[in-house]
Amino acid sequence: MKKLIFVLCFLAVCITSIPQEIQHEAVAVNIEVPVRVFKGDTFIDNLTMNDFEIYEDGVLQKVEAVYLIKKTDIIKEEKSTAARESKKIFTPKVSRHFVLLFEVQDYLPKLGEAIDEFFSSVITPGDTLTVMTPMKTYNFKKEALEKLPEKEIASQLKSKLKKDTRMGNAEYISLLKKLKANLTNRLEYSMLLSRLETIRSINENKFQRFADFLKEKPGQKNVFLFYQKEILPQLDNKTLMQLMSINMDDISFQFHLQDLLLYKRAVTFDIEKVKRIFADSSISINFLYLTKMPLVAFADDGKPPSPTSWMEQSGDVFSAFKEMSDATGGFTYSSANAAASFKRAVSASENYYLLYYSPKDYKSDSKFKNIKVKIKGKKYKVLHRAGYIAD
Repeated sequence: MKKLIFVLCFLAVCITSIPQEIQHEAVAVNIEVPVRVFKGDTFIDNLTMNDFEIYEDGVLQKVEAVYLIKKTDIIKEEKSTAARESKKIFTPKVSRHFVLLFEVQDYLPKLGEAIDEFFSSVITPGDTLTVMTPMKTYNFKKEALEKLPEKEIASQLKSKLKKDTRMGNAEYISLLKKLKANLTNRLEYSMLLSRLETIRSINENKFQRFADFLKEKPGQKNVFLFYQKEILPQLDNKTLMQLMSINMDDISFQFHLQDLLLYKRAVTFDIEKVKRIFADSSISINFLYLTKMPLVAFADDGKPPSPTSWMEQSGDVFSAFKEMSDATGGFTYSSANAAASFKRAVSASENYYLLYYSPKDYKSDSKFKNIKVKIKGKKYKVLHRAGYIAD
């Protein structure tokens, strides 16, 4: 499967909130920051403008307007005295663009349930949708979504996802099987591993194109990334010890066995740069990590084959995507149940505040400005984008 290639594909095309810089005057720039505030799992919906503190690069800013949004409805709004007197106009964009990104090796029944949930309870008239499978990208405009019954669209999409997952992962699964069969062949294993890394490589430019694509879309941009754990074959301890004793004088083979134990998936892109790109584009990435073991790891009886077991290889990638999710004000959930994680993420992302402020001494210097939002006197969980690029 073209694993991270596709997560890059995801990034070549198409995610929740919409912060844009809105200019009202030549020197007046208003920054919009979507903010979600929780106590435990409960969204706090009774905050006023006086409850918020917002900092840019450590400097306290004056909040000029606050809107409470639920789904696509503006529930309440509040403006500062200065904003009212100057008759500043703030026009929150509450339209929604969804991206469902499936970076998985197996078609799991729970993925189908998540799709059913999306069409039955989440998407509404006026929303748009982009779906990315391991093979293709499908763009659904609002006009198209209104033509067919939701159940029919969901059924067709599940069929496409099942087919694309199987086809898109063919090489990836083949490589895993070959790696398992060549664990003790140092040269062959090295060549196969190199090819595996190639098809899973992440190109930073694709992240940039993906962010640029979504930055131009108004309103909320919600990305739900379904990411299934990655694995590599590994010799079990008993077999490993036997090989080490048999080949104890073969230094190169000893190093090969050591490499099998110590191998870690490398993340080669600049995580900090990518985080800034997505935060600036006001894209909210919800990272749904699926812990269910890929089917390739099991024999027909459902048990891992001997003498090979499988080792987790998602650690570094998990950390990278979690950081990206945090930087965009999104959510991260780990579960074997894709439908349950999706439902939690959707529920948590539907309500938010929009804060507006005009930066003190604003300079269009192309630098990244860090944003920090706090709630006065409360230890709530506060989620928002990490900042913006002043350009």
